[in-house]
Amino acid sequence: MRIIPAVDIKAGQCVRLVQGQADQETVYSNDPVAMACHWDEEGAQLIHVVDLDGAFDGKPVNVEIIKNIIYNSTVDIQIGGGIRTMDALSAYFDAGAYRIILGTIAHQQPEFVEQACKKYPGKILVGIDARNGKVAIQGWREVSNQSAADLAKSLESAGVAGYIFTDISKDGMMQGPNLEQIKEFASATTTPVIASGGVSRIEDVINLLALEKEGVEGMIIGKALYDKKLDYREILKKVKEHAG
Repeated sequence: MRIIPAVDIKAGQCVRLVQGQADQETVYSNDPVAMACHWDEEGAQLIHVVDLDGAFDGKPVNVEIIKNIIYNSTVDIQIGGGIRTMDALSAYFDAGAYRIILGTIAHQQPEFVEQACKKYPGKILVGIDARNGKVAIQGWREVSNQSAADLAKSLESAGVAGYIFTDISKDGMMQGPNLEQIKEFASATTTPVIASGGVSRIEDVINLLALEKEGVEGMIIGKALYDKKLDYREILKKVKEHAG
């Protein structure tokens, strides 16, 4: 089970939002590159970087900062936020990105996901963000009529390397993940799932570890790490104990 720290970038700063709302942000650092390097030093093997401005604008915005994160880190970097063209994909992969997350475009143009998976096999993740089980798009500002599980099933044949499933209602709320929805989503697909949103206590980590058999292979943690409610090294220790 991979424990993945999140670095969310907005206006060049490392921030966390509450339920994805742009006007409810907490700034944790004005140096996202240094923050990524910190998680690298803490023992992370993979870091989740999101260009929030890109997600809201529909095109990459904080590209240079993200490239600097890749250049300055020794670990794998997965990137999301406004990546909706093959050129944007290529720019990040050429810079050394490990994996790219497609979000809104996966809902709007599933054929693009197929093309991306063909060109970059094993490198494309799809971020499926849900509110009450329905897919949210455009930086979470719109909720579609499509269920998260149906979208996952429809994209399976494209060759997606994994899904990042976020329950928006839990994101940044520090109230624990929606285990029922995560389990339901993971059970609906044979593709590996990374859970995101709500992890705030060590018990949450343990509960998600129990979903490994359902196909949950990782968890993304943000606010709880930044607010020091959770200690990253302690989490890694728990994962090791669980595996042993």
